[in-house]
Amino acid sequence: MTAFAAALDALFADAHLARDVVYTAEGGAPSLVRAILRRPDDVTGFGEARIWSETTRLDLRLSEVANPRPGDRIEIDGEAFLIQGEPVRDRERLVWTVDLRPA
Repeated sequence: MTAFAAALDALFADAHLARDVVYTAEGGAPSLVRAILRRPDDVTGFGEARIWSETTRLDLRLSEVANPRPGDRIEIDGEAFLIQGEPVRDRERLVWTVDLRPA
């Protein structure tokens, strides 16, 4: 295990940064995984207009979720979301970042 992977494991184990979520691949069984939730505001340009929107993003460890896909379901504190768009891996190939939308 690399030092970076060990540091990520510590971050995902921290109760102040990460939480348990239920991940269900499309057609699969639900599993409990650790995730880091982010809800940043996003400003998107559309022609001359700038559109503000709330977003929900989640970081998942590749060791727990090998291949997240659009349409997979994630439950956070009883609230259901679906992955939208293609998940993105970090440079070290240890963490997936997924965009979520309400289910």
